[in-house]
Amino acid sequence: MKTEVLIVGAGPVGLTLAIDLGQQGIDCILIEKKAAPEFLPKMERCNARTMEIYRRLGISDQIRKAGLDGDVPMDVFVITNMTEPPLLRLEYDSVNKAMAEIKASEDTSQPAEPYQLVSQYTLEPLLKSVAETLPSVKVLYGTAFESFVQDQSGVTTTVLASDGTRSTIHSSYMAGCDGGSSQVRKALDISLRGEGNILKLRQALYRCDELFDRIPLSEGPGHGRHYHVADDQASFLIMQDSTRHWTLHAVVEDDAAMARQFEKIVGEPVNYEMLYVGEWKQNLLLADRYGEGRVFLAGDAAHLVIPTGGLGMNTGVGDAIDLSWKLAATLRGWGGPRLLESYEIERRQIGDRNIGASRYASQGRRKWRAQWAPGFNDETPEGAALRRNLANIADIEQRKTNEMIGAELGYRYVDSPLIWDEPGGPEHLFRTYEASAWTGTRLPHIWVQPDVSVNDLIGRTYAVIRMGSGTDAVDAIVDAFRQIGAPITVIDLPDERYRKLYGNSYFLVRPDLHIAWRSDALPSDPTKLAALATGYSVDRMARFHA
Repeated sequence: MKTEVLIVGAGPVGLTLAIDLGQQGIDCILIEKKAAPEFLPKMERCNARTMEIYRRLGISDQIRKAGLDGDVPMDVFVITNMTEPPLLRLEYDSVNKAMAEIKASEDTSQPAEPYQLVSQYTLEPLLKSVAETLPSVKVLYGTAFESFVQDQSGVTTTVLASDGTRSTIHSSYMAGCDGGSSQVRKALDISLRGEGNILKLRQALYRCDELFDRIPLSEGPGHGRHYHVADDQASFLIMQDSTRHWTLHAVVEDDAAMARQFEKIVGEPVNYEMLYVGEWKQNLLLADRYGEGRVFLAGDAAHLVIPTGGLGMNTGVGDAIDLSWKLAATLRGWGGPRLLESYEIERRQIGDRNIGASRYASQGRRKWRAQWAPGFNDETPEGAALRRNLANIADIEQRKTNEMIGAELGYRYVDSPLIWDEPGGPEHLFRTYEASAWTGTRLPHIWVQPDVSVNDLIGRTYAVIRMGSGTDAVDAIVDAFRQIGAPITVIDLPDERYRKLYGNSYFLVRPDLHIAWRSDALPSDPTKLAALATGYSVDRMARFHA
């Protein structure tokens, strides 16, 4: 078999990469050793940035229909069990309420899409079905990666089918999206460094059709997304997207204890079935490199975070989108040599930053959990004091886990060879999003028409955006990109309010919506700008003008 891109691993990251490449007409083969998507509890939330990405892929509405109903509250509770009054309630908007707030916004403070609670066992089959509709994408489940060799012309990969048949796939490039134990990463002899095996827990998935409808049980907490149990076992109950399935994490001695733990936390008899139990370890690890030669790593193959903060799969989706447009540009002949080199420069810094955000969140959770002590549940003045103290600290520290909008939306690429150098820049914030149109950031969303975001106007091309009145023609910029063969469009937003909100008159935005250049004046050398943004050094531009 021959293809332009071979993708190893059909989790959400590999599937997103396949869809984005396929929508650009790039031939790709996606292999997955599993026979089919598995019904296992993994990620359970697409954050705002990921939903903006899925909006650009045209599938955000499908994901919302498949995920949790938009009216269900996203509240987070700290509890002793599900029948007692909660120690703490943190209120968070339902998807529908968040959508209404976004729709009413008239500035750049909001994302174009809010988060969506959707379990990985729901998301994966949906993404698979989308990928399989694309003519240039071939999806092969039951096909395991074995080994590869690469040279200057491409990659030759040996794969093993479930029937024992070995075959080879010849590709121009390969992407390892095969998870934390990535065989592609190991074949490249790339190490993970950081903090490993921080904590070992068991995770179980239950089907309980009646629990959601019976909430609140007795005097217990109301409907919400997460129920953190104040105990010495790190117990944590999660409502999945169907409201009929629940996940429990806990430090217990064996699998059978997970059934007893579920019953103890629920606190009243319910009919349930325990569908799965497995162990997992908390890690904060980053790959030394994001690839080598024609082979790249994305998602958990490149970075492992603690799920606190929800930055695992969502960071991987960002990897996929950054890599996708650069692969497409290179394969179509207009991407310069620095384009694919920039993938590691841009995405590894985000992986490192998000590991830091995950550490920050998990330390907050550990801090309030450390307030538990023997006698915590006693009906004594001492027990009441312990409970008040834990709740007060959790009211500060647990928010670090649930409020990560700055890490989601506000990240920017620093020292990238594809972005015009602009010293300084806004602080990298985890918890709050302060909209900025600084170079390297994603172009902040604003509505330009009802239900039309400024980012909806930008296809898979570069875009020169003119904001405010009295701007000049940008023909020289457009001509410089067309000399290279790079697609580019011009967008006019003549209302002066856009210039005031974004702070400049001219913007160059990349196909992934990140700002490559901005100014109040046209560039003195458009050829240099085009060369930089497409991955060429200026001296190599001479060939386009020969």
